[in-house]
Amino acid sequence: MAKAVKLAIIGAGSAQFSIDMVRDICLAEDLAGSEVALMDIDEGRLEMVLEVARRYAAEMGADLRIEKTMEREVALRDADFVLNTAMPGGHDLTETERSLTERHGYYRGVHPANRYRCLDLMMEVARDIERLCPEAWLIQSGNPVFDGCTLMTRRTGVKVIGLCHGHYGYHEIVRMLGLELDHVTFEAPGFNHCIWMTHFRYKGEDAYPLIDRWIDEESEKYWETYHPHYGQTQMSPAAIHMYKFYGLMPIGDAPRALWSDVWWYQLSPESKKRWWGPEGGFDSAEGWELYLADLERNLGRIREVAQDPQRRATDVFPPEKSGEQVVPIINSLVNDRPGEYQVNVPNRGALAGIPDDVVVEVPAIIDGKGIRPLAVGALPERIMLGVMWPRWLQMERGLAAYLTGDRRYLMQSLLHDHRTRTWEQAEEVLGALMAMPHNAQPARHFGLKA
Repeated sequence: MAKAVKLAIIGAGSAQFSIDMVRDICLAEDLAGSEVALMDIDEGRLEMVLEVARRYAAEMGADLRIEKTMEREVALRDADFVLNTAMPGGHDLTETERSLTERHGYYRGVHPANRYRCLDLMMEVARDIERLCPEAWLIQSGNPVFDGCTLMTRRTGVKVIGLCHGHYGYHEIVRMLGLELDHVTFEAPGFNHCIWMTHFRYKGEDAYPLIDRWIDEESEKYWETYHPHYGQTQMSPAAIHMYKFYGLMPIGDAPRALWSDVWWYQLSPESKKRWWGPEGGFDSAEGWELYLADLERNLGRIREVAQDPQRRATDVFPPEKSGEQVVPIINSLVNDRPGEYQVNVPNRGALAGIPDDVVVEVPAIIDGKGIRPLAVGALPERIMLGVMWPRWLQMERGLAAYLTGDRRYLMQSLLHDHRTRTWEQAEEVLGALMAMPHNAQPARHFGLKA
């Protein structure tokens, strides 16, 4: 028998994502009778999402109750699942901090204050779950997933799952090679935003030779007219260069990694255009502006629907599954529908060479019994030494900074940054960042003047 749930969405003002969740639940017959609690501190955006979500469910004829609240405790009470997609301060605040830190020589910015805000919110949500709905699953989609999920699983008893889109990068490889997706199997373990394709088969045969042939015969011609969407990094010169160097294809956001010996892809606007295409990729000033513009366009579509009662929500957002894993995972857990998913969970032996209490991104079987990560073995030593262990240590420094309030850990992170030229530069950018009025709380936490 199908089982209904209560899903609380924290940060529901992230409008497109919230509408996608409502759409997916409407399409999931096994979850009929469920409830969605939309929570955000931005009342205007919350009202807008509620209006569109309710009309969407009504048009679909779905048995779904949707409520909104600005109080987290209200949303969490009796929740079975909590989806945290919140970004404290939003993009406007992040861009303000980016602009300041760029003036101190940190091209594209540094974000220790933002990281503190994100980790602090995650811990607040997790502790509220322990108090109000201790049996609930926490699905963490807001960044930093790797750092935050490791912190929450170490410091709380909450059942945490981290989710991301990055692993779908292999779809671009499939498309470029002209393969049928239904006949492809793949595996890409690692850390969130740092995963590596260890298994790629087409109709049962190793498909890596097809990638090699594309590189030898077609890549240069493709790159001559290469003008990708800012987020299409999978077949970029940088990704292929990393594959040749490390021996495995980096998947999704992994080619954008800014750690250790891959930083030099990001040294300047010129290097970004060489490695990522004419606009410099997702992390260039141009690419990031396109990303923010896309967010605003998506928000505008939802606002238009909300303000026009004659406009059908299902015409703007067709009743098709979003491709997000959230609702299918919920259905697998509560209605015992087995499935294999890409999740971020404590390692516990799944990925060799990584401590058990570090969260890794690996395939897992999910059903009514819970989540069972699959053992994926080891990544090549060159990847472990060059990328994985440096990324792990970067995460540990960040958690140590948050947990102890010792600003020396923040300085360590800055001193490992290739943009840092002098000790004084690192001290100055940290002081300037924490002196911003909105950073009074992190400034106090790290013993810096606000």
